[in-house]
Amino acid sequence: MLDLWYTENHTDSVRFSIKVKEHFHSEQSPFQKIDFFDSEEFGRFFTLDGLMMVNEKDEFIYHDMITHVAMATNPNIKKVLVIGGGDGGTVRELTRYPHIEKIDMVEIDERVVRLSQEYLPLTASQLTDPRVTLYFQDGLQFVKEAAAATYDLILVDSTDPIGVGEGLFTMDFYQNCFRALTEEGILVNQHESPYYDSYRNEMKRAHEKINGLFPIARVYQFHIPTYPSGHWLFGFASKKFDPLEADLEKWDALNLKTKYYNTDIHKGAFMLPTYVREALKGNE
Repeated sequence: MLDLWYTENHTDSVRFSIKVKEHFHSEQSPFQKIDFFDSEEFGRFFTLDGLMMVNEKDEFIYHDMITHVAMATNPNIKKVLVIGGGDGGTVRELTRYPHIEKIDMVEIDERVVRLSQEYLPLTASQLTDPRVTLYFQDGLQFVKEAAAATYDLILVDSTDPIGVGEGLFTMDFYQNCFRALTEEGILVNQHESPYYDSYRNEMKRAHEKINGLFPIARVYQFHIPTYPSGHWLFGFASKKFDPLEADLEKWDALNLKTKYYNTDIHKGAFMLPTYVREALKGNE
């Protein structure tokens, strides 16, 4: 019997491997290489250019934390923009809020979305919700052309700042997000990991730009086994709302069933380890 393993290099000297039952789909889109696998431990998962994006076992952690922290901070969010997020998990969580009126999702690579709909219905199941509009174009360009004060929330569900994800970590992009947000607007962005050097440098660069732009800029953490080091961050930036002063009872009253996020985690996630605080402080 063949012993198949998917292996990702987390650094030049650290590797992460998952035993694979089947490598059942592989294609090169105009933007990146897309591969789908089936595994015993993590169920189905897909990679872009060899890097783990989403798997059935731990996807709930990422999608809970990118979505519900902002939604609990401002319970009146009605118009949302998701940049990236082709697997559909972020949109799935947003559609659970009946008061959201409009969800625009901008994904540069249509193949990621179509393959997720085919092979990962767990995350992609709500992309057909009538409130959702899909745009297959560059998120950078989309935000640049968006009318001012259009969105209450922008979620940047991007890959790492290499290749197609690179532009989503630039000052130009963050400034356009700021402009596209309403006066109560919140921006949540994928903020890399504080642990390995290369990821930590990207974390610092992103935080420095956002911190200089928004009156409120914080960083929060979550733990996800299949991302490098397992310790990952989101940036939270807002024109008005401090997530640590939010009235979280309103969110609890919604009685949403979640697997990772809760209102205790909401506060706790912003309590960062000393080494992370110091790395971020060096940039303020």
